[in-house]
Amino acid sequence: MPRLIINADDFGLTSGVNRAIIEASRAGAITSTTLMANSSAFEEAVALAKSQPRLRVGCHVVLIDGEPLSSGLKTLTCGKTTYGTGTNGITTSGAGRLKSSLKEFALAAIRKRLSQEEIRQEAEAQIRKIQAAGIAVTHIDTHKHTHILPQVLRPVLKAAKACGIRAVRNPFEPPRARPRGMVLRTPSLWVRALPVRLLHRYAAEFSLAVKEAGMITTQGTVGIIVTGTLDQTLLNSTLQALPEGDWELVCHPGYVDADLQAAGTRLLESRQTELQALTSDETRKSLTGKGIQLISYADL
Repeated sequence: MPRLIINADDFGLTSGVNRAIIEASRAGAITSTTLMANSSAFEEAVALAKSQPRLRVGCHVVLIDGEPLSSGLKTLTCGKTTYGTGTNGITTSGAGRLKSSLKEFALAAIRKRLSQEEIRQEAEAQIRKIQAAGIAVTHIDTHKHTHILPQVLRPVLKAAKACGIRAVRNPFEPPRARPRGMVLRTPSLWVRALPVRLLHRYAAEFSLAVKEAGMITTQGTVGIIVTGTLDQTLLNSTLQALPEGDWELVCHPGYVDADLQAAGTRLLESRQTELQALTSDETRKSLTGKGIQLISYADL
């Protein structure tokens, strides 16, 4: 029997996203969500989570986009450049903002230009902020799956262990977990499928790092390639193709409002499409028909 964690990312991003996640939780559509500690609607998300005790909450570690919680970060931020007596006569002043370009972040990580200590420090600060708010953090993942990179993964795992967290998202989507021919039949997915495939080079290193850290994870995550295009048809196909074992479905339900439009996310109307699909009778029938057991990271 397949077991599935349906996790909604971006909890705390806006009130509209918060409302959609809670609605989907009450409808039994999602079992888990990951909270952004540096988000504008964080306090509201905390209060809503406490009103929905069956909804398990993890930390959506944000290393790109927005403001960091830690001060003194240099390699993770785009601080204002000033001249001084630092390395090569240049230093950065202020906390700055986290890098906004995923490509820039990934290249810096691969070239080992990101401080692992800064990554650990910021990840731990975000986890501890959620815990200090009275939320039992069940697991971690990262905004835009940055922990797929080994240079990011290991300090994030270190931060999680320091905070007593034992589970982490497996950010790899194996081809066997996708509906057969899905990508070939959907041209809009071709651009996303190629980098996802290329990043599988890090899958073995991910498994080794998680094992060495004594942590647990699923066999993989589905829904990564279809992010932004997940509708009823793709959701049904994904559920029907789900193999045996423990899996996670990543989703991004939400309502489009002024706050979301100002948040800088590319996921706008697609969030409402996802919410409708997740909470539909058709989806409930697909889950039952396939014999999928819904679980959370607390059940692993």
